[in-house]
Amino acid sequence: MSELVDSQKELISLLKKAAQTTLVAVDTELVWEHTYYAKLGVVQIAFSENNNAENAECYLIDATAVDMTAMGPLLANRDVTKILHDAIQDLAILKRATSVSPRKVFDTRVAAGFAGLMSTISLRDLLIALFNIELDKTETRTDWLRRPLTNTQIGYALDDVRFLHAAHDELVRRAQERGVEKWLYEEMAILDEEKFYEERDPRQQFERIKGRGRLSRRELAILRELTAWREREARSKNRPRGRVISDRMLLLLAQRKPKEIEELSRLRIVHVGQLRSHGGAILSAVKQGLAISEKELPAPCPRYAYDEDFDELSRKAIELLEQRSTEKGIDHALVATRSQIRALVRDRSHADTERHLLLSGWRREFIGAELMEHTLCSAKKKAPPSRDP
Repeated sequence: MSELVDSQKELISLLKKAAQTTLVAVDTELVWEHTYYAKLGVVQIAFSENNNAENAECYLIDATAVDMTAMGPLLANRDVTKILHDAIQDLAILKRATSVSPRKVFDTRVAAGFAGLMSTISLRDLLIALFNIELDKTETRTDWLRRPLTNTQIGYALDDVRFLHAAHDELVRRAQERGVEKWLYEEMAILDEEKFYEERDPRQQFERIKGRGRLSRRELAILRELTAWREREARSKNRPRGRVISDRMLLLLAQRKPKEIEELSRLRIVHVGQLRSHGGAILSAVKQGLAISEKELPAPCPRYAYDEDFDELSRKAIELLEQRSTEKGIDHALVATRSQIRALVRDRSHADTERHLLLSGWRREFIGAELMEHTLCSAKKKAPPSRDP
């Protein structure tokens, strides 16, 4: 079988061989410049029939020439671990290509956080840290849809899976040394959740718009309707969101609340082409936002007054997390972000497992329970003494 698999018969044969192993390395090469959805050019896989990292065979699948739905059963196979680096984006794209949700994923980027390395490390830096192997990254911006592929492209793509088996084995070994292998696999199990690979609800997209914090609840409702319309339009036309309408324009429309086409045309940032193509849809979205009842308006963006005691408690909680993480050789950024810690401190005794990741699973065992005890005890020490009436 050739390195470049470009026939359906070869692909099915390759996938059958891969399904008989327990570890399969996977990566993708794609083009994502002028479309909403990425265009899949190449899928790389590597496996060894005896699961020996040194004997892994590497192949490129020409995603432009074959039906990628054939790869679905392998992605969903719970008996085969799929090794990827920074897995979620690749798997979301493969789910769209195969219509199958992935199962049993091992993300070497995440695993690095349990092995004394950063959980945001690039594959290039990971391989340098583990094996002193430096990958050539000259083809990062190449056109993976053009055929034939050059020898340089082929070598570059194969290298992205060539060392993933060895990386998997070494990261697991280091996690075992630190006594955190159980936590590592618990974190990997989270990657089986379908939410990571599903398209976000269009009506939630407004939460990603920077600058929404200065809007009123009514304006947030309008922004939500406008952003949901833009998301559906971008998906249906396969165009980048910004090519439909910019975030800045969405914010301005939410504030101005145009009700007639004349009002819309007077806004200088709405050009003639957008007015002609989307004017009616924009006005309809604004109207929907204005019609929402008061009780159904989005919650305002939280604003907190400066609180010296809260900041001090948060600082100590962050320091405790960083200290424990250093002692255990776990990347503290993998455990929790600063905003997550501050949210836990803010809620304190009202904190629950549903809203706070730190209070469930391995995170609670590692640091969450200690953080809660530390925060509550510190808060009690700072509280003024009660007075009897």
